[in-house]
Order: sequence, then C-alpha cells, then structure tokens
Amino acid sequence: MKRTWIALPSMLALALCLSTSAVAQTPAPAPKGGQMGGMGKEDHPHIESAIKALENAKHQLSTAAHDFDGHRSKALEHVNQALEECHEALKSDKK
Repeated sequence: MKRTWIALPSMLALALCLSTSAVAQTPAPAPKGGQMGGMGKEDHPHIESAIKALENAKHQLSTAAHDFDGHRSKALEHVNQALEECHEALKSDKK
C-alpha cells in the first residue's frame, strides 16, 4: 500500500512532464461575467488542464514501443486512476 502512495504521485509527475508539449502554458480565460460556467458550476482550469495532460500521457504510454518490464503498463493504470479522480472531482462541484 505504501508503494502505491509513492508510485501514484510519481506517475502523475511523469504524466505532467510527458504532456508539456500538448498543454497550453496559459490558463483558459474565465468566461465573461464571473467564474461560473454555462451550467452554473465554477470553472476549474487547473483540473481541466491536468485532465488534458493526463490524456496526453495516456496516449504517450499507450503508444510506447516497449513495456519496460511492466512499468509502462503500471504507469498507464495510475494515469487512468488519476483521470477517474479528476473527473470525479469535477462531478463533486455542487455549486
């Protein structure tokens, strides 16, 4: 269990490093009239940016030429878990 808590942040850091070319360096502009999106919920540009970065990392890991003794597939599992958590975080916005 302890290894999972160490591995997950490491995989997230790897995902962010791999995806720097696909993610814009500036945050998305807030919609006019405040911080609320079209459905009455707040915008979350950091989480949305993280989702894009994780999706890019997922693509990079999925198309990698080697498995690296199972580490690539394990990293892909962690990226998928992180994506699920980010989507759950957006769903939990009750405003």
